[in-house]
Amino acid sequence: MADRVDPPPAELPVAGYTPTFRHLDDLDIPWQAVKSQRNADGTESHVWEKWLAFSPDPQYLSLYARYDPEMVVRRHGHFSSHIVFMLEGDATFGDRHCPAGTHVELPYGAAFGPIVAGPNGAVMFEVMMGDPRSWGDQPQLFETALAAQGATALPDPPLEFPEWLQDLRSHWASIAE
Repeated sequence: MADRVDPPPAELPVAGYTPTFRHLDDLDIPWQAVKSQRNADGTESHVWEKWLAFSPDPQYLSLYARYDPEMVVRRHGHFSSHIVFMLEGDATFGDRHCPAGTHVELPYGAAFGPIVAGPNGAVMFEVMMGDPRSWGDQPQLFETALAAQGATALPDPPLEFPEWLQDLRSHWASIAE
């Protein structure tokens, strides 16, 4: 084992820094649809998120996500390390079934999915430690997962990103991904 190197001492505590407390019922943190699909029966399903903390320096995002039943999300990764903790329900990430209590760690550069929420949906807590925007690959896996559900992807809903972060969702190859 290599010798441990500790970071240099910092001036702690940092003046003016204080904790921020949030609660899921806070009215100033709205649920927002971030992904949408049309189901075989004509209804729509969504991924809903509450962005609890979104920081520019250092960049990170923590969020609470709620997937409607059988919602499908394309295979993707983020421009950062990413942690997902399944709180309620279940989902399949690629070929891996993830019930409540599952912890998923995605190092920078790793992709997962497609994600398919279970019949009762899924609730997750997520943290992205760096740039939270996503990239994707293997779109055929997404098309196959959608077809298995009889679903069709809908355009990404509009989102309000912080002024310091540009929405890159339009860089995906097509609106039907």
